[in-house]
Amino acid sequence: MKIIVCIKEVPNTAEVRINPETNTLIREGVESVINPFDMYALEEGIRLKERYGGYVSVLSMGPAQVEKSLREAISMGIDEAFLLCAKEFAGADTLSTAYTLAQGIKKIGDYEIIICGKQAADGDTAQVGPELSVCLGIPQITYVSKIEEINLKEKRIRVRRMTEEGYEVIQTSLPCLITVVKEINEPRLPSLKGKMRAKKSEIKVYTNEDIKADRNRIGLKGSPTQVVKIFSPSQRKAGEILQGEKEEIVNRLAEILKKIG
Repeated sequence: MKIIVCIKEVPNTAEVRINPETNTLIREGVESVINPFDMYALEEGIRLKERYGGYVSVLSMGPAQVEKSLREAISMGIDEAFLLCAKEFAGADTLSTAYTLAQGIKKIGDYEIIICGKQAADGDTAQVGPELSVCLGIPQITYVSKIEEINLKEKRIRVRRMTEEGYEVIQTSLPCLITVVKEINEPRLPSLKGKMRAKKSEIKVYTNEDIKADRNRIGLKGSPTQVVKIFSPSQRKAGEILQGEKEEIVNRLAEILKKIG
């Protein structure tokens, strides 16, 4: 079974910087980590390989520094890593990102399952996974909390999908894409052997020439979603604690509400 896990590198929240001209995150030179939800996707990909056999690849899009996160994924047990890296990819919104990832997956080749984290810690949209499935023309199941069964002969998968009321049991055909929630597993720590292998592993880097993406659909140029303005909210003024007898508090509160109104 061939599995592809898509991950994103996100900046540490304490070091987020915004480009004032493009209103996009500045990622170059900023310390970043693997998106927390993507850690569960990596772990699930490795567990499926251990359970059913097969091969697991990891794919990401971003600047050259993302290689560090890809090597971390390899140290956990991922077999091969791919990075989509080109200036033309910068500034992409979710749709442009999904399209670019889809082109990269087509370059990688056949697969049975694509696994993504449910959402990214920086954007919080939960859109890339579903949009990626549409770009590839395959079924999707979001918010997966458990993979119950995979039948490779019949090319189908059955999973539990988390809902607000509990969960749904859904079955679909392979190949498919799933997005996972943190309830699905507990990510493992890299082993010493895995770290040594990660250091020696080759990270395959693809540019736009390699994946042959439509230049009008990638990066900032290909993003229909445009951020008009980003700003920090003004600091709230300290509130007033009302003390005294109930009648005094009620009268004081009434005076404050009249001023506001």
